[in-house]
Amino acid sequence: MTADLAATGLRSRSLTTRTLPRSGLAGAAVGAVAVTFVLFAVTPLQGVADFLVAATLLVIVTVTTLTLAVEGRRRAIDRLATSGALLALVLTLLPLGFTLGYTAYRGAKRLTGDFLSHSMAGVGPLSPSGGVYHAIIGTLEQVLIASLIAVPLGLLVAIYVTEYGRNVFGTAIRFLIDVMTGIPSIVAGLFVLAFWVLALHKGFSGFAGSLALAILELPIVVRSAEEMIRLVPASLREASYALGVPRWKTILRIVLPTAATGITTGVMLAIARVAGETAPVLLVVGNNNFIHTNVFNGPQASLPLYVFQGAGSSSNFDIDRAWAAALTLILIVIVLYVAARLLTRRSSLARR
Repeated sequence: MTADLAATGLRSRSLTTRTLPRSGLAGAAVGAVAVTFVLFAVTPLQGVADFLVAATLLVIVTVTTLTLAVEGRRRAIDRLATSGALLALVLTLLPLGFTLGYTAYRGAKRLTGDFLSHSMAGVGPLSPSGGVYHAIIGTLEQVLIASLIAVPLGLLVAIYVTEYGRNVFGTAIRFLIDVMTGIPSIVAGLFVLAFWVLALHKGFSGFAGSLALAILELPIVVRSAEEMIRLVPASLREASYALGVPRWKTILRIVLPTAATGITTGVMLAIARVAGETAPVLLVVGNNNFIHTNVFNGPQASLPLYVFQGAGSSSNFDIDRAWAAALTLILIVIVLYVAARLLTRRSSLARR
C-alpha cells in the first residue's frame, strides 16, 4: 500500500510540474521585440542603441515573468540569472568585436603584399606608396628579446614563490610583483631612458625598447605562471616524492608540463600586451623609416610607433597606412597565440 501511495504521489507531481517549451520562450522574445517596435513607433523614443537596450530589457522581463507563471519561482530566478550572465558576456565582447571589426574594415583595403614587403624609405606623407616591413622587423625583434628576458626570469620567480618562497623573502617578492603589475608603461620607458640611454650613454636602440617591454612583461608572466602552478594537484607532487624523485626534477618533469597550457596562455597575453605599447618605444627606441635589423645600435621602427605617427598625421594616406599597420599587429599577435597553443597541445599529446 505504501508503494502504491508513493507511485500515486510521483504521478501527481509529474502531472502538476509544467515546463515552458522553447517555442514559448521564442514567442515571448519575439512578442517583446514587437512591443518595443510599437513603443518606438508611437512614442518619441528613437535610436538604434536605445531600441536595443529597451528590447533586451523587455525580453528579459517577459521571459522571466512567463517562467515565473508557468515553471515557478526557482526556475524563474535561474533563467533571470542566466539571462544576466549572457547579457554581461555580450556587453564584454561587444567593444572587442567592434574594435576588431572596424580595424579590419579600415585596414584590409590597404593591407597588400607590397605594403607588407616595403618600408617607408623615401616615401612622403602625400605618397600612396610605402609599407610597414621595417616596422614589422623592429616589433618582432624587440618583442622577441623582451620575451627572452622576461619569460625565463618570470618562470623562475613563479617557481620560487610557489614551491620555495613560503617565507619573508617570498612575501616581499610577491609584493614587488604586485607593485610592478600596476606600473604605467611610460614609467618603464622613463626608467630605461634615464638609466640606459642617458646615464650609460647607450643611445636610442631597439634593445632599449626591449628592456622597457621586459619590465612590463615580467609581472604578467610571473602572476599567470604562479596561478597555473598553484592549480597543479598536490597529489602529483606527493606521488613523485614517494617514488624518490628530487624536488627540482618533480617541478621540471611533473609540475611545469601539467601547467604548460595555462602558462603558455599567460605568456601570450603578456606578449600581446607589450607588443602594442607605444610610450616606451616612443621614449627610448626612436624612429627609423629605413630597414634596420641591428636591434643593439641606432633607432629602429616599430608597429605601435608607426600607428601612432600615422594616426596623428593630416594625410589620408598616412591614416590608411596606420589602420593597415594596426591590423597587421593584431594578425601577428593572433598568429603567435595560435602557434603557441598548437605547439603546447602537440607536446601534451606526445607525452600521453
